[in-house]
Amino acid sequence: MSRKRKRYVVVGTGGRCVMFIDALATNHRDVGELVGFCDLSRTRMAWHNRRLATQFSHPPVPTFLAEEFDQMVATTKPDVVIVTTMDSTHHQYVIRAMELGCDVICEKPMTTDAGKARAILETIKRTGRQLRVTFNMRYAPPATRMYELVRSGVIGKPTAVDLMWVLDTSHGADYFRRWHREKDKSGGLLVHKSTHHFDLVNWWVGSYPETVYAMGGLKFYGRKNAESRGEKNRTLYDRYTGSPAAKDDPFALSLESEASMKGLYLDAEADSGYIRDRNVFGDNITAEDTMAVMARYRNGVVLNYSLVCYSPWEGWRAAITGTKGRIEISARYGSHIIAGQGDAELSAAQQDGVEHRITVMPMFGKPYDVDIPVVDGGHGGGDPLMLKPLFSLDPPEPDPYSREATHIDGAASILLGISANVSMETGMPVTCSDLIPLPPAPGE
Repeated sequence: MSRKRKRYVVVGTGGRCVMFIDALATNHRDVGELVGFCDLSRTRMAWHNRRLATQFSHPPVPTFLAEEFDQMVATTKPDVVIVTTMDSTHHQYVIRAMELGCDVICEKPMTTDAGKARAILETIKRTGRQLRVTFNMRYAPPATRMYELVRSGVIGKPTAVDLMWVLDTSHGADYFRRWHREKDKSGGLLVHKSTHHFDLVNWWVGSYPETVYAMGGLKFYGRKNAESRGEKNRTLYDRYTGSPAAKDDPFALSLESEASMKGLYLDAEADSGYIRDRNVFGDNITAEDTMAVMARYRNGVVLNYSLVCYSPWEGWRAAITGTKGRIEISARYGSHIIAGQGDAELSAAQQDGVEHRITVMPMFGKPYDVDIPVVDGGHGGGDPLMLKPLFSLDPPEPDPYSREATHIDGAASILLGISANVSMETGMPVTCSDLIPLPPAPGE
């Protein structure tokens, strides 16, 4: 006897929602039914419906404007609302969905500041609804292998983490073409981007941040920086598409370059008001592109973290040192720009030339490399592994790696970035629990 499928609606139909839509239209169609779209733009929703029909033979999904969110829930009766809107509006839809009796899946980051995070946590307590935050990097084989090694005790008790992340002048620059460059919309990259990285550290060391100190600034992008380097010619246009002067600009992006860019953004400008290809050397950039963070965790682990958004190469390096040794990981990625796909959409086929290496260094032993499996799918194979339990009708099977993220994990990951933002504003260390009180981490 077949079981009744769960009903899902999506609010926010930019590129971020594609991973969820595709999953419900293909591999998870037997357990989940897509029953509604909600967005500022009817053009974007129509684009997704055309794509559903042509690529997946899927019937059209009813569409509702943003102000019709309550009407959508009443009409379509979803079990779960998937929130993939602009970061600063996540809390609005998460809270309202739970008040209307729905569970929620929220794209990272859960929200952008402490007040909004506290409001979400209070709503979960008041309504009893469930919120899951999608941290697909936990499921990527290199990150999972790091967790496995640390928890196996090969380096003893973790004491210190060094994590350096660099974004290149394609991917890194793309944040400064989009709404992410406005800190009131994204929380800055220490919230929007680094939430992935901080979640990994929280998960690896089994604790939450206690004290944070940070510095950062806009050092490369923006009009002032370009002009100070004698590059005034790069500041003469507000956007790239249709600008003859931007033809030879290596930072230029044309929204006519691919169907998803044109359909989701260029064609939708009239009803969305969103310009997707703003000049990275223009005005109104309030997010930092260069950041350094120090943190102490509740269990005593100390973290040094840096993020740079204009590197000649893209990837990350991390080291976890413990009482019996050290584990180092390095990763180098090919570049990408988010359009109709999720962030870091690297399949196994695309990883040709992508480097991952993990080395274990025992305190008094010989260093050795650890094999990392190659798995197909977005986020280095993490997406399909995350989506299976996310959409399952059954309770999740016990995961030896504890990868499924709760609302507490979502709050803990942004807590470090939010605290870092406050520290950059005040020039002082920040006690994290003053901003968002959290229960002990599992095992603390």
